[in-house]
Amino acid sequence: MASSTPPPLTTTKPYQNHHLPHHHHNHQTHPHNHRQSVHHHQWTSLKKPPPRHAAKPPPGPTTTTSTSTNPNFPSLSSLPPSTKSDLSADFSGRRSTRFVSKLHFGRPKTAFASRHTSSAEEALHLAIRHRSDDNNTSHIDSLLLNFQHKLSGTDDYTFLLRELGNRGEYSMAMRCFEFAVRRERRRNEQGKLVSTMISVLGRLGKVDLARKVFDTAVVEGYGNTVYAYSALISAYAKSGCCDEAIKVFETMKSCNLKPNLVTYNALIDACGKGGAGFDLASEIFDEMLGNGVQPDRITFNSLLAVCSGAGLWETARNLFSEMVYRGIEQDIYTYNTLLDAACSGGQMDVAFEIMSEMPTKHILPNEVTYSIMIRGCAKAGRLDKALSLFNEMKFAGINLDRVSYNTLLAIYASLGRFEEALSVGNEMESMGIKKDVVTYNALLDGYGKQGKYDKVNELFSEMKAERLSPNLLTYSTLISVYSKGGLYKEAMEIYNEFKQKGLKADVVFYSKLIDALCKKGLVESSALLLDEMTEKGIQPNVVTYNSIINAFGQSATGECPDGIIESLVQSSPSVFFREENDEDDSIIKIFEELAAENSCHSKQDNRIGQEISCILGVFQKMHNLRIKPNVVTFSAILNACSRCNSFEEASMLLEELRLFDNQVYGVAHGLLMGQRENVWMQALSLFDEVKQMDSSTASAFYNALTDMLWHFGQRQGAQLVVLEGKQRHVWENTWSDSCLDLHLMSSGAARAMVHAWLLNIRSVVFEGQELPKLLSILTGWGKHSKVVGDGTLKRAIETLLVGMGAPFRVAQCNIGRFTSTGALVTAWLRELGTLKVLILHDDRKHAGTATLELRPPFQTIPL
Repeated sequence: MASSTPPPLTTTKPYQNHHLPHHHHNHQTHPHNHRQSVHHHQWTSLKKPPPRHAAKPPPGPTTTTSTSTNPNFPSLSSLPPSTKSDLSADFSGRRSTRFVSKLHFGRPKTAFASRHTSSAEEALHLAIRHRSDDNNTSHIDSLLLNFQHKLSGTDDYTFLLRELGNRGEYSMAMRCFEFAVRRERRRNEQGKLVSTMISVLGRLGKVDLARKVFDTAVVEGYGNTVYAYSALISAYAKSGCCDEAIKVFETMKSCNLKPNLVTYNALIDACGKGGAGFDLASEIFDEMLGNGVQPDRITFNSLLAVCSGAGLWETARNLFSEMVYRGIEQDIYTYNTLLDAACSGGQMDVAFEIMSEMPTKHILPNEVTYSIMIRGCAKAGRLDKALSLFNEMKFAGINLDRVSYNTLLAIYASLGRFEEALSVGNEMESMGIKKDVVTYNALLDGYGKQGKYDKVNELFSEMKAERLSPNLLTYSTLISVYSKGGLYKEAMEIYNEFKQKGLKADVVFYSKLIDALCKKGLVESSALLLDEMTEKGIQPNVVTYNSIINAFGQSATGECPDGIIESLVQSSPSVFFREENDEDDSIIKIFEELAAENSCHSKQDNRIGQEISCILGVFQKMHNLRIKPNVVTFSAILNACSRCNSFEEASMLLEELRLFDNQVYGVAHGLLMGQRENVWMQALSLFDEVKQMDSSTASAFYNALTDMLWHFGQRQGAQLVVLEGKQRHVWENTWSDSCLDLHLMSSGAARAMVHAWLLNIRSVVFEGQELPKLLSILTGWGKHSKVVGDGTLKRAIETLLVGMGAPFRVAQCNIGRFTSTGALVTAWLRELGTLKVLILHDDRKHAGTATLELRPPFQTIPL
């Protein structure tokens, strides 16, 4: 039998891939036969453990091609890609595994041998049949008295507790538990009852009551058992209370009780549902192995759930391989959690491979599988694929659940296809599933993005009429929608209502508001809210910082003259009505100022200098709070550089890039200085890592880098980068002989691509081949443009084509498309002066005055 070494698992660099040979496992050999003699290696160790028999993992999660990861660029793969557009943000709010756990609620439980009697079943039947609608559980006492001589000890009572809990009858279960404990005199039997009762309450989310049951049992002398402690840890885990679960675990060890497999599994589960880091979960796993407790399927499923919540796809894949090596069979929960980790990490192609392999393991995708995949596609912007999955789901005879319907509705709403979105809502209700807050939130967001504010108001009123209480996301969505639309008075009214409800703002609330202000180019107001967040103890995430950095240089509004706000408040007091505690509310103040600016005709002024100081302050906060940047952060910095008026301004921003990641800085700085030959190998290594990201994140990075190079005159370098992106399929359907598709490309990247495409067409002409009858250049409809077809990209390409004298004109039926006949383009390309305008040349006028300090580009510089 061939043997192999399992892939090492690491907690320090979970983004790294490990490729090792795999061999077939003899399924007749029981996995436990050799397990005790094999010491599991420490996940942080580089030493190889003793060889063990290995099974070949499925090709999806284990054989994906990848390149080695540069240690200077840890944030690209270890952090989940943040949102680049409003659309993807709709599907990225979930970072906790609690969602996945809820999706699996009610899945078939492992069967256990029950030794209860028929009398227990009869008692249960009578208890349920005679329960009162007013929640009065007194009848259970008389019923138990009548059955006390028929019930056969603890087995019957634990059966009643479990079954009453399964029906949500926790009050009756408590009365039954109290009756049984008083009747029972043996301590070990009382211990069984208390652990069962705690488990029931934990499953129902009654964790405070479970704690009281535990404390009482400890005081009375029958609760100080491994089982009772494990049940309480599990109860805290199910409610996402990781800190409390760990405290119970430490107390348990201080009482000289040895944790068992159930204990460790519950604690790892608490790490996933409580949002704890993977490092903590791996420490618990290592302790578990050190104490001789061998993991099972539940252990690995819980570890995978932690990875899923943290977006650690590489670690999840390595865990799956380790699970296979240990001979532990996978179940539907294993695969669904692995899929969720892949989708969270932007690995949609790998996710589809994994899903296709499930039937070969005799595990059929269920509604949870499809919901995870659909949400992943939606988040990645692959909406057509998401919709096709719904059709596939129906064809497979899998019923849509509430999550599926809401996801489908959200996709249609985000696309502006409201008739279909409302049709989904009607079908949902016809299936007996009422619209909930999630449904309305999706519709509010969709209509808001289309600027249909009357419909937004109507839906919000309808929601209240249906007695659905708006939640935190509802209010943050409305405030974001109104703010992006410049309706600051309406945004302030919603914020006042939010405060009156007594709701507390969280990181998502502030992030959406900051993002809305950033979309309007309001950098300083956004930075002010960032300060308020931290003062209130709310930890900003990297997405929040990315929004502010990316807003640099996009200011759309000047300031009103001094005193204008006060005069407007005096003339229109109803507009700026304040509560007594609003004096120090930064959000109220910002909305008042913005509403005042809308009421006056303030001329725009150049605020770049002030904004640079503001952005530098934002960078300092990131360093102080140890916020790890990701690839979107780097793209935002490069975008900010491309909006600078001078090299002096860009140098300050690039200096921050150097402090964040020396490799990205080295490539960007080297290309900007025209040092292509010296840095290109490093650039290719960087592009290898970027390619591991989801397509929208990767294309955003290429766009940002190309725009910066184009902006500062490095046209050849920009074209080199964009052609590398084309070769790596960063942009889908980029070009053919007849069509150049510039969708999702920035203006700099698109202009460099136009030059390259036309040069390619010219080579075809001079080889004597005939061009197609019609040639097209697609620019899209202008995603952020108020007028369809009049986007920034379209205007930039139109100016470029006119400047070249190219015979392309706007198509009558599609104002986002430029067309020309093949004959006209051929004639133009054969003109003597055409080649000169097609070949790009670097503009060195900026480089000569560059003040960028030339440092060794790949020197490691600590923060």
